[in-house]
Amino acid sequence: MNNHLSPKERLAIPRTQMPAQDPVIRSRNFSEVNLGLAELAAIEEAQRCLLCHGRNCVSGCPVGVSIPEFVGNLASGNLTEAAGILQQDNALPAVCGRVCPQESQCEAQCVRGKKGDPVAIGHLERFVADWAMSHSENLDLPSNSKPSGKRVAVVGCGPAGLTVAGELVGKGHGITIFEALHDTGGVLRYGIPEFRLPKEIIDIEVERLIDRGVKIECNVIIGKTLTLQDLQRDYDAIFLGNGAGLPVLLGIEGENLNGVYAANEYLTRVNLMGAGQTVNCSTPIIRGKKVAVIGAGNTAMDCVRTARRLGAEEAMIVYRREEAQMPARLEEVHHAKEEGVKFVMLSSPLAVIGDENDWVKALHCQKMALGEADDSGRRRPVPIDGETFMLEADVVINALGTSANPLLTSTVPELQLNRWGNITVNDEGATNLPGVFAGGDIVRGGATVILAMGDGKRAAHTIDNYLSTLPKTVS
Repeated sequence: MNNHLSPKERLAIPRTQMPAQDPVIRSRNFSEVNLGLAELAAIEEAQRCLLCHGRNCVSGCPVGVSIPEFVGNLASGNLTEAAGILQQDNALPAVCGRVCPQESQCEAQCVRGKKGDPVAIGHLERFVADWAMSHSENLDLPSNSKPSGKRVAVVGCGPAGLTVAGELVGKGHGITIFEALHDTGGVLRYGIPEFRLPKEIIDIEVERLIDRGVKIECNVIIGKTLTLQDLQRDYDAIFLGNGAGLPVLLGIEGENLNGVYAANEYLTRVNLMGAGQTVNCSTPIIRGKKVAVIGAGNTAMDCVRTARRLGAEEAMIVYRREEAQMPARLEEVHHAKEEGVKFVMLSSPLAVIGDENDWVKALHCQKMALGEADDSGRRRPVPIDGETFMLEADVVINALGTSANPLLTSTVPELQLNRWGNITVNDEGATNLPGVFAGGDIVRGGATVILAMGDGKRAAHTIDNYLSTLPKTVS
């Protein structure tokens, strides 16, 4: 393979486009939308990298993947080395290659993006990770250090917990993850649809951690089945990555009507329990003909695109700002539009309207205009006096975000929380309790998978340093 191209030759290579399912077909199935790059296409895309010395892309990655090294090896056709680098740096590379907002992180820092299209780092990460999965018999797992004799309990099998586990098992520590649900992955499994992140990918990534020595116990609710105090007796350190699972309520009339869902309930029913996807599925879901999703983040896009696949004739995003202010990934918005999703912009819900049997029949909305910028830097939406309208809908989904579930924290009054009920940590991920660390959504509130993983990687470093200060275990 030719990786000795001049900068001029590299600049002449156009960005490779990700092949995808036809929008009409995919809008009615749950198969993965993006189909992945072919090997030659991935190598050519990797050859667009200018091999610059600044490594700006790495600074844009919350988990610090050695991007120039894995991309450079891919450009040379050395897939084994590229896969080894990627797996050493990232506990969940096939997940990140699919769901991370690279356009606002590593790719946003790419030098090529200043005068054109950045290198498609996310697509390359996915390609290398998928290649590694299909060639696992030829690859060595990342090596673990010799056993330290120290034990760490990880609460939550989501992206933060899995990252902590992968990092610390590599340091030789004994790791046990406690997961409240009956399956692994946390928000990766219950919060992200199959068409964006196939469950098979989660299973393979988790199995790789198990092969390295990580133990996982499902159906264990810390705060009920076991307490934090139980874990403190049996483990040398604890990482809390139990997420933020309570919905932020709309606070409007009618949100308790039949046909109103919180996004996490809606997605959990479909993603974790298969609701609506098979004829014989025992988990109920309301298949609305006209579905209105309130919000414009990635979760809202997941909900509205799921509704479309469950048969909605009209699947609508209702958002109080304009499209330019939407927090969802550009790719998700693009895919949603291709699939026939409608966008009702500059509209804010006033009430959910029900029929005589308390079933949703409409969403009463206020027309908005954009005023001065608020604290977020975005122009603040303000109501237009006297301009309201009815949006016909038989299902309404609230995708305005989540808050901290107090199931665990309410049993540990000495654990310091902020005013939103999230766990307070220092810059290294340590809580106010000795030996107890935290990260992910239980600290941040609702955030991205990669930010949770970044928290996990940072906390793992802190935990490893903490464990090194404890007395050595006598064998």
